[in-house]
Amino acid sequence: MGKSFASDNNTPVHPLIMQAMTDANCGDYVSYGADPYTEQAETLLRKTFGKRSQPFLVFTGTAANVLGLSTVLESYHSVIAPDTAHIHVDECGALENLTGAKLITVPSVDGKLTSEKVRPFLHALGVEHHAQPRAISITQPTELGTVYTTEEIRELADFAHHHGLILHMDGARLANAAAFLKASLKSMTADAGVDILSFGGTKNGMMFGESVIFFNPEHAAAFKYRRKQGMQLGSKMRYLAAQFIGYLSNGLWLENAEKANAMARVLAQKALSLSGVELFQPVETNGVFVRLPRESIVPFQKESFFYVWDEEACEVRWMTAYDTSSDDIDGFIAIGEKILGRKKT
Repeated sequence: MGKSFASDNNTPVHPLIMQAMTDANCGDYVSYGADPYTEQAETLLRKTFGKRSQPFLVFTGTAANVLGLSTVLESYHSVIAPDTAHIHVDECGALENLTGAKLITVPSVDGKLTSEKVRPFLHALGVEHHAQPRAISITQPTELGTVYTTEEIRELADFAHHHGLILHMDGARLANAAAFLKASLKSMTADAGVDILSFGGTKNGMMFGESVIFFNPEHAAAFKYRRKQGMQLGSKMRYLAAQFIGYLSNGLWLENAEKANAMARVLAQKALSLSGVELFQPVETNGVFVRLPRESIVPFQKESFFYVWDEEACEVRWMTAYDTSSDDIDGFIAIGEKILGRKKT
């Protein structure tokens, strides 16, 4: 298989992350996170997100989202999210199945929520016949690659808190948003009023592993039990932790994200030279969302697989990653030129 533009999940592990795991692969250490590697990783996460933050390592992004939100949900609660949210589209109903809470989705053209979009869904507050809104969940960057500014996050957080709700952030690609905004991870989360964060590295060079980060100690109080019940407490936690050490040390997380974002801009620019290609979202992170002529999609996929975003609208998604090269892009564009031809100038 050649270079894939289908997903940043498809990339190999970054060599420095692999080396960090190899470095941890010596001697015996106490299991289930009572080891110096886990302690160091948690210290780095607190340094990154603030002293009050309380991080917990888990294996998957779905677990981070669902278990993190479970700390504030009763079965009669609801979570408000955009209709493109990963917890709605790509997590097989895990939130509803494991918490009993209801997921309410809000239509969004760019994948983003605003307080005005959320407000109509709060009329049920205090009405016993309806599921009670408890959390707003946003994704940074969104599933469409767009980015909330720090001010937009803070406005949503203030709105949520005013109505007694919490703000959850799915940050599977948070590094890419930080690279775009030239902002720190802390400024977009703890400082902006986020309550619960899912912080990922799998899509940016790690082998596996995410973290749930709480900015309110009350939400974190019983999470170690929820993590165990949720089958996310690793016995050899040091290998998960070692990846975060390699990821957060020496700015690797930002270097990888900047490279992926830059390659997405190059891909978008070159793709626009192909006949029939139209961007339908701005390229702000490492996703390129385009419309293609319907008849070209399957032949293109056979040459270099990618995912169709919206079948009816002929919208597809191309993803770049930390290891995407200019040669990879040129090869992909050459396939497109063979199938689509070039735009007439």
